[in-house]
Amino acid sequence: MAPVAMRLAAQSLSDAQPVPFWLEDPGKPGALPALTGTEKCDLLVVGGGYSGLWTALLAKERDPSRDVVLIEAREVGWAASGRNGGFCAASLTHGFGNGLARWPGELGKLEELGERNLDAIEAAVARYSLDCDFERTGEIDVATEPYQVEELQEWYAEADRLGLAGGLELLDRDAVRAEVDSPTFLGGVWDRRGVAMLNPAKLAWGLKRACQDLGVRIYENTPGLDLVSVGAGMGVRTPYGRVLARRVALGTNVFPSLVKRVRHYTVPVYDYALTTEPLSAEQLAAIGWKNRQGLGDSANQFHYFRITADNRILWGGYDAIYRFGGRVSAEMDHRPETYLTLAEHFFRCFPQLEGLRFSHAWGGAIDTCSRFSAFFGTAYRGKVAYAAGFTGLGVGATRFGGDVMLDLLAGERTERTELEMVRSKPLPFPPEPIAWAGIGLTKWSLARADENGGRRNLWLKTMDRLGLGFDS
Repeated sequence: MAPVAMRLAAQSLSDAQPVPFWLEDPGKPGALPALTGTEKCDLLVVGGGYSGLWTALLAKERDPSRDVVLIEAREVGWAASGRNGGFCAASLTHGFGNGLARWPGELGKLEELGERNLDAIEAAVARYSLDCDFERTGEIDVATEPYQVEELQEWYAEADRLGLAGGLELLDRDAVRAEVDSPTFLGGVWDRRGVAMLNPAKLAWGLKRACQDLGVRIYENTPGLDLVSVGAGMGVRTPYGRVLARRVALGTNVFPSLVKRVRHYTVPVYDYALTTEPLSAEQLAAIGWKNRQGLGDSANQFHYFRITADNRILWGGYDAIYRFGGRVSAEMDHRPETYLTLAEHFFRCFPQLEGLRFSHAWGGAIDTCSRFSAFFGTAYRGKVAYAAGFTGLGVGATRFGGDVMLDLLAGERTERTELEMVRSKPLPFPPEPIAWAGIGLTKWSLARADENGGRRNLWLKTMDRLGLGFDS
């Protein structure tokens, strides 16, 4: 980074509060009491992020008489569900390309199920009056290098060949800059219906209220400590009590699963984001961002960015930090060197906004798996179900995951449980120090590919053949 650019980036961060923008909201609900004593229920949901909240809500929608308890280690939405960029995508496969590479024979069905899932989220927002700034404005994947233009054109052509290009629009340089004006933009593909923007913390808090209204009993500051079989059901111990349940759904994602054999399928990576102060009318006019789409560039180390309800720009991504041993800790929630990098990249993208300052800077852990999209399974002879590995695209896909877990717990054969995606598992990550070395080499190789016209080295080609992945 050039000294002048570094100085300007640092100045823009001088007032940034080290807290997630979404969670610093005066409307944040108070914490509910912790569980004490023994609770009994039909279904226990462990985890108060999107995965657990959607599962509890769907369980009550399927059977209003079902007795459902949800426990959360801290407060609903405090982790990844309240710290993300607020992109709610229809894709269940972490994008078209990843789905095509892994499940070409069922990609059409996966795309259809993803669209139906996003429609159902939009319907739930209306039905339960979830005040979460939901805007189905779509997302533009933008090219910032010539090779990325070619890749986007190839992706669009392949989607069109498969009859999956409905709602997609290929944009040349002038067309994409007419939507959002950056001198770095060379082209793009606008998915007009497949992505919604929303306030992620408000969505979590709204789902919490909706669950309570349907009779779900929620206990916060109540971590599940261990899981054991108890007669025909299951028991989960908590600090001040326990829950006895006929069935258990685990939505713990980045945190260590209560089913220990699942843990080696995921690793935590840390993602970071900034939000600016609100843009003035003149600043908005300078970038022309009238249609409020989400955006993401097409590099391996990519950025995602969007407009908030009060006209701030959220700018995140690029770095994906893995810590040796895969531990999740609060000290990793902030990384000033990444904030500096993000700020410098922001002004490279939008030089017309020089002088704009950042109001918030934060990070958080994402559970990633080697295939980049969720995996599912059961334990304890079908009494426990889990979904994990959403890899940063969980705002929408977690609702689908909740449906899958409920199908599995019911022992039902459905169009979801028959999917190869649901029936198969990703390759597990190796033990340390191999995982740390392998992830480090992969990150270095991805950065080199970004610098060399997208050309992938032997290591990345080998990873591709093995079906392993890791990006920002």
